[in-house]
Amino acid sequence: MPKRAVLIAGPTASGKTGLAIEIAQRIDGVIINADALQVYKKWRVLTARPSDEELAQAPHELYGYVDEAREYSVGEWIKDVSKVIDNSNKTPIIIGGTGLYFSALLNGLSDIPPIPPDIRAAGNAHRQRDGVAYFRAQLDQKDPESLARLDQNNPARLQRAWEVLEATGHGLSYWHARPARPLILLEETVPILLNWQPESLNTRIDARFDMMMKSGAIEECEAARAAGFDPAHPANRALGAREIIAAIDGKITMQGAVNKAKILTHQYAKRQRTWFRSKMKDWQQVEMPAKPDFTALLR
Repeated sequence: MPKRAVLIAGPTASGKTGLAIEIAQRIDGVIINADALQVYKKWRVLTARPSDEELAQAPHELYGYVDEAREYSVGEWIKDVSKVIDNSNKTPIIIGGTGLYFSALLNGLSDIPPIPPDIRAAGNAHRQRDGVAYFRAQLDQKDPESLARLDQNNPARLQRAWEVLEATGHGLSYWHARPARPLILLEETVPILLNWQPESLNTRIDARFDMMMKSGAIEECEAARAAGFDPAHPANRALGAREIIAAIDGKITMQGAVNKAKILTHQYAKRQRTWFRSKMKDWQQVEMPAKPDFTALLR
């Protein structure tokens, strides 16, 4: 790696993109996406991908490049990040809110075999029909060690743990005990975590969602609905998509959809903050909205 990587993590709507652009302009950096939904081509509005204006201010990589039909994995993301770093002479600035991506980047990723399509389809069906309670019950019976380490309120992680157990006969805890080499060591980076008080962050989330509604969120959802919207597919988990489509179908009011989407986003940000506090204790903590001291951050 040519220069120390800069890592910027924080909950949704915390100002990561703006900070990354300022740093990229100062140190000749390339901004690399570490958000599991912003990799997909669809949902540019609802996932708050960088705007055309923001993209023009600094080089950006791994945004909106994965076809929605693919089930993109964190392992593929690690390979793609490695290619970007190897092929660039700019300082990598890796930015996002997906904790699992940063964990894989810094700790290595277990070499879990690919999940067969039939097991993935069965997992999606259970999630839609039975909810996360099914996965909790199965894991509690067959793999309590892995269950104890999981976020009990994260449906995607619970489903993933069940799928791994079904596909391999071993739980996540078995595979996580056999990690691969990390791509980057924490001590070789400038790790920055943006912290917000919950009330202030929720106000920002609400304002951003209102702006999304004015900037094409409904049209984005109409296009997804026309193409055949499957809420179980990883590419379709953008917060607010299911609710807005329900409003388009006349099942709820549009204002009801907006209110529900805001609540879901508040809850998601809370889970992110909990994860970051647990896993990123050694990162530089930046209390927002104070203007960051770039000299102190980058030394």
